[in-house]
Formats: sequence, structure tokens, C-alpha cells
Amino acid sequence: MANWSDPRTTAVPRAATGAREAAFDTGLRTYMLSVYNYMTSGVLLTGIVALLFASGGINSPAAQVFLHGGPLRWVVMLAPLGVVMWLSFGINRLSENGAKALFWLYAVLMGLSLSSILLVYTGSSVAQAFFATAAGFGALSLYGYTTKRDLTAMGSFFIVGVVGLIVAMLINMFVRSTAMDLIISAVGVLLFAGLTAYDTQRIKSGYFAVRGTALQTKSAIMGALQLYLDFVNMFMFLLRFMGNQRN
Repeated sequence: MANWSDPRTTAVPRAATGAREAAFDTGLRTYMLSVYNYMTSGVLLTGIVALLFASGGINSPAAQVFLHGGPLRWVVMLAPLGVVMWLSFGINRLSENGAKALFWLYAVLMGLSLSSILLVYTGSSVAQAFFATAAGFGALSLYGYTTKRDLTAMGSFFIVGVVGLIVAMLINMFVRSTAMDLIISAVGVLLFAGLTAYDTQRIKSGYFAVRGTALQTKSAIMGALQLYLDFVNMFMFLLRFMGNQRN
């Protein structure tokens, strides 16, 4: 019969538990690092493509597409939506390489789509909005990763908020109210700031379900896609709120 007070009966379980916890922490850090690497690489690729496509100002390919492209303009604008839906709904049927290829394709298409902002806003405004977004995103994602507070209940609020934001944007397309546009931009920044923390915590929690399985890499790609969307949307709304347009 084991003696509960004998340290030899508890040393092995404690050591084993510590080893498992250390292995889990290492695995989680590696997983989250891969998520951030994919996300950061996607953002950089989008930025590079946007800069190349919009270089040359009014004579650039971006200007020709968005000013005179006709149907091609809508293809460039809507193609990213098609790819992200394909990736989101078809992730279980895709291979790891297929999921990666679609993620990079999405980043390229977003670069083409967002190149128009370099024609509308001044370079300094774009730079200021980007670095402000990067700083805010980093702080909020760190909070979502480290906080002990459960942010799950906030998910429904954010989803409803995004739906309301889309409806308001559609209405303002016809109303064309400057004041409403400012309010939409401010609310958009706050919503995607909150989503950054929420999604980071959700991605972290999701590691429990996929660690050590064939789904781990694809899960990291989907997590990177979600954080990419949070970053880009927060950047766009912040640019609309604080950016100066070209004359």
C-alpha cells in the first residue's frame, strides 16, 4: 500500500506533469508563432503588391483598373471574397499546401484590391495609419493571448456589431453623410480592435483541439487569416477616420 506521505510516491507524477506542461507550453508557443508568421507575411505581401500595382500614380495599373477597368474593377474587388470563402468552407478538403497556396493568393488579390487606397490617400496618411494599426494590433493581440478573462461572451456582440456596421455602410452609400462616415469609421476601429483580442484568445484555445494532429498546420493558417482580416479592417477604418485624401 502506497504511503501518501512518502515523497517517492508523488515525485514521478509531479515530474511527469511538469514535463507535459512544459511540452504543451512549447507546442503552444510554436503554434502561435506560426500563426503570427503567416499573418505577418500575408500583410507584407499585400503591401508589396499594392505598392507595385499603384506605383506610377494616375498612370499606374491600379488607376487604369479602378478608373477605366469596367467589369475588371469588380473582379479585382470581389475576387478576394471568393478566395476567402473557398478557404473557409473548403479547409477540411484542402491539403496543407493547397491551404497555404490559397492564403498567399488571397494576400496577393487583397494587394490588388487595396492598391486603390494609395491613389486616394496621401503616403504619410497611409504610413501613419499602418504603424498605428500595427502598434494597436500588437498590444491587443498580446492582451488576448495573456489575459485570464474569458472573452467568449464578447464574440456574439462583435458579430452583431460587424453585421450592423455593414448595414450602416450600405445605407451610407446612398445617404453619403460625412458625419455618418466618421461614426462608421470610429465604430469599425473599435470593433476590429476588440475582435483582435477575441480572435487571439480563440486561436490560442483552439490549439487544444488540433495539437499533434494533421489539422494543426491548416488550423494555424485559418488563425492567420482571421488575424489578417482583423488587421486589414482595423487599418482601413483607421485610415478612413484619420487619413488625408489627395487633392
